Amino acid sequence: MITPTPTVYSVNELNAYVKRILDNDENLKHIFVTGEISNYKAHYSGHLYMTIKDESASVKAVMFAGNASRLRFRPENGMKVLIFGTVSLFPRDGSYQLYISDMQPDGMGALSVAFEQLKKKLAAEGLFSDSYKKPIPKFPTRIGVITSETGAAVQDIFNVLSRRFPSAEVVLRPSQVQGDGAAQDIAKAIYLFNEYNAADVLIVGRGGGSIEDLWAFNEEIVARAVFASEIPVISAVGHETDYTICDFVADLRAPTPSAAAELAVPDRLELKSELLSYKQHILNLTKNKLDKERSKLLAIEKSGALRDPVTKLNENRRELLYLSERITNLTVSAVDGNKMKYAALAGKLDALSPLGVISRGYALAERHGKVVTKVKDISVNDEISVRLSDGTLKAKVIGIEED
Repeated sequence: MITPTPTVYSVNELNAYVKRILDNDENLKHIFVTGEISNYKAHYSGHLYMTIKDESASVKAVMFAGNASRLRFRPENGMKVLIFGTVSLFPRDGSYQLYISDMQPDGMGALSVAFEQLKKKLAAEGLFSDSYKKPIPKFPTRIGVITSETGAAVQDIFNVLSRRFPSAEVVLRPSQVQGDGAAQDIAKAIYLFNEYNAADVLIVGRGGGSIEDLWAFNEEIVARAVFASEIPVISAVGHETDYTICDFVADLRAPTPSAAAELAVPDRLELKSELLSYKQHILNLTKNKLDKERSKLLAIEKSGALRDPVTKLNENRRELLYLSERITNLTVSAVDGNKMKYAALAGKLDALSPLGVISRGYALAERHGKVVTKVKDISVNDEISVRLSDGTLKAKVIGIEED
């Protein structure tokens, strides 16, 4: 028996051989794989690297930038996904991996996941907060409209605005509202209106459609343009039950384009009715005021002062004389009373005064300007002053006798 000579491969040749086997397997060229994302990494180049695993196994996977740019959602660790792609081998590492062409969340649509992810992100940044909502002007002079110029929505908006408030100017900036580039076009229109201050309020929206048709209004670029707008924005995407991201960020949300037009301007007929009501109210107030003043005037005309002014003048003169005499009497009485009080107080002061005591035969001894009250305060040969009723004696103490 002849033993064949075995083939010896280099590592590179071995990996290349295995790669050819995998690449030529039709079952591995277009394969669906379901699993959970782990070790997820988004490279700055746009490539996405991850591991797809289930309860008992795992496989490396890569999604190149071209395919990754078409994803509607952001992959996350722990997310269950359904993957479509091919299986091949990376010769440098000698390990096979999945090359992902497309990827969808398993159990929930990609658009629904993308919607919830962006909603959560913008809410955390405060873009939905009521504190940033701007009031819609009550009487706008210029309304900006951003929508498709061929859709039914623009006609609905124009009809409602012309019927309710024809004095307002309507400025249409036609925009793509679905498909590739729609979100960028809507955002650009919002920025242009703000750059030129071309409107007092903006209506941004379109008619109804599927979630795919309305998706431009769920894009982050539109949300940030609406939030940055200095002009108040009414979101008017034609779907009454569901919300778009644009609805959450806008200053006011309308369920349809027609409803947005109604919210943007007042109704001229209602204003006219309100003005007529105010007019009637003012007329009634004026009439009531005139009637009241007329009644006052009639009462004055019937008063005695106007019918017989001389008699009224004499009555006032008598009253004035009476008051003058009363004031004089009260003044004299008050002065006399104060004189009596003054005399009584003067008598008390005189009784308490040392001068009064001296006038009755007593004397007041002083030494160095201070009254002497005790003999122990004086020494022999001290010079003292003795005050009498008619003068003062200068004396020298020649002796002291204590009681």
